[in-house]
Amino acid sequence: MNPWRGLKNLPREMWILSAATLVNRSGTMVLAFLVLYVTHTSGVTPARAAIALMVYGVVALLAMPLTGISSDRMGPLPIMKASLFLTGFLLLLFPLAKSYSAILRMTVAFAVLNESVRPASLSIVSDLVPPGQRKAAFALSRLAAILGMSVGPAIGGILAVYSFRWLFLVDGTTSILAGAVLALAPMRSAGRQKTHEPEWTDATELGREIEADSVTPLATLHPAADLRAFRNPRMLYFLAALIPVQLVGFQLTSTLPVFLVRYLYFPESVFGTIFTVSTLLIVALEVPLNTFMAHGTHRGTLMLGAFLYAVGFGSYALVGIAPFGKTAGVFVAVVIWTFGEMILMPGSSAYAAEIAPPERRGEYMGLYTRSFNIAFAVGP
Repeated sequence: MNPWRGLKNLPREMWILSAATLVNRSGTMVLAFLVLYVTHTSGVTPARAAIALMVYGVVALLAMPLTGISSDRMGPLPIMKASLFLTGFLLLLFPLAKSYSAILRMTVAFAVLNESVRPASLSIVSDLVPPGQRKAAFALSRLAAILGMSVGPAIGGILAVYSFRWLFLVDGTTSILAGAVLALAPMRSAGRQKTHEPEWTDATELGREIEADSVTPLATLHPAADLRAFRNPRMLYFLAALIPVQLVGFQLTSTLPVFLVRYLYFPESVFGTIFTVSTLLIVALEVPLNTFMAHGTHRGTLMLGAFLYAVGFGSYALVGIAPFGKTAGVFVAVVIWTFGEMILMPGSSAYAAEIAPPERRGEYMGLYTRSFNIAFAVGP
């Protein structure tokens, strides 16, 4: 059986959304070079320039739940289109900010507009496909984002040699183009698939569903199915278990490069190769893997993904004594935790979508994505 065959059953709108994501992420480069741009433009120290990046992270952390709620009230598709267009126009105007304070104000607006895409996009995916297809759909969306992100910063590095203005021009233009893809393509507004989200009225029936842990929607027992994300014990338990795994995952950009270079005495190029190997694995295997695992239980998927993260990152402590060589040990670990990422990320998105009441899915996705911001800030 061809493991890619399951993608044929995804709706046309899912492919349009993935195309828009690919276009948008292919031009994503401003954030990666923000600190360099601030030092170049304002002449401030790198430490002060880094504050701009911190401001972005803090504002994104605070704004994420609000953008999720806005997605519920106005619809995720209009929010995503507005976010892409407004972010694009803001980036085109960004170079006009010359002073340090003006750059910080632009950064605040950039964080609010740019991060509004994520909860809305996750909500659209959740609404477009039934529960049994969500793992494959989220894997396809992640594939588009990763392909784009593998191109954007590399092109940005070349453009920055000539002028930082090109970074804003290209990033802003691709954001506007992505919005145009959603606006001009024949894409119906993603509707809440309430037929797939039954309201549980019998506690025994809910208990059987939890025990079975199937891919049947996990709408929770609550009057009027109107449970806020912060009040849903299942959501809070899920995030409490997920954040420690995210903390481990974000060591990839903080602890791991220091460990490889300073303690294992590898050249910096080895750390760069890790990203290449991981990206190639994700591009080749994530969608087929999640299509194959589409009917697995949520419990089994999340446990396996977390376990592979633990084994993969934990094994770095042993690569110095690996019998097959230190270099091979590093890349065996990469393969292990990348499989964990490929299983856990789409699986956790699908689970968050299924425990959310349909009319509050943006709110739940906002809280879910906020957990990544927390782990990104605390992990280092």
